[in-house]
Amino acid sequence: MFSYRHGFHAGNHADVLKHMVVVQLLEHLLQKDKPFWVVDTHAGGGLYDLTSGYATKSGESLEGIHALWPLRAKASTPTIVKSYLDQVQAVNDKDTLHWYPGSPQIAAQMMREGDHLRLFELHPSEIKLLEGHFASVRRGVSIQQADGFLGLKGCLPPPPRRGLVHIDPPYEIKDDYRRVLQTLRESVQRFATGTYAIWYPEVARRESQQFPGQLKRLAAEMPKVDWLHATLRVKGAARDGMGLFGSGMFIINPPWTLYDRLAEALPWLVETIGIDEHAAYTLEAQQS
Repeated sequence: MFSYRHGFHAGNHADVLKHMVVVQLLEHLLQKDKPFWVVDTHAGGGLYDLTSGYATKSGESLEGIHALWPLRAKASTPTIVKSYLDQVQAVNDKDTLHWYPGSPQIAAQMMREGDHLRLFELHPSEIKLLEGHFASVRRGVSIQQADGFLGLKGCLPPPPRRGLVHIDPPYEIKDDYRRVLQTLRESVQRFATGTYAIWYPEVARRESQQFPGQLKRLAAEMPKVDWLHATLRVKGAARDGMGLFGSGMFIINPPWTLYDRLAEALPWLVETIGIDEHAAYTLEAQQS
């Protein structure tokens, strides 16, 4: 149950898609001078060292942030990729790529005084890293070692009635797929106007392949709900069926600008970090 460590995967192609979208969702919330909450159900350690430890063992960041880092000042780099890279730059010194911010750190550095960040993490090692990372923060961040699926129930609706819910379990346990669907259904009933960002892996597993269709059917059952679905695949599935070859983001109540910005960025990402002829993207949306 506790084998998954975020540090192995920090800055990989799935993080690129996930965090690029999260930055856009936060920028949209920041456009109004009203407070909001961010709830992260599987927060991880917060900040990851790309120069030692788990990240160097996996080398996954070479297919993600390391490939994009030299392009952050290029005129041809799409706007939302630059916005994402700006948030990575915020935790690094000049041109050196040493640290990679997880979604809690990205949210923390973008949020204002009066906004609030609720973080859940169950892994005993990850929670220590997360608490240590935010040890000096006295206001605006709440951390709890708990099952984020269950903890989310007590957060909704947030007092300001504005917020982003980020749900990205490791999916090492097949039941995670079912729990995401159940949690999303219950959460939208409690907080129908919130924005929900669901990340999932593209792997050679039946549950993963069926998941996008299940998310769409669930959204169709909800009254007056818009959704957006984006995937980024950098390579074909391995012959042995092992490994992550792509990932997806499913957004409930997305900002209207997100589709067009992803339509510009996703083809560029396929061209830039795609590894073989199977690299591809999908982008679809439904308005109620």
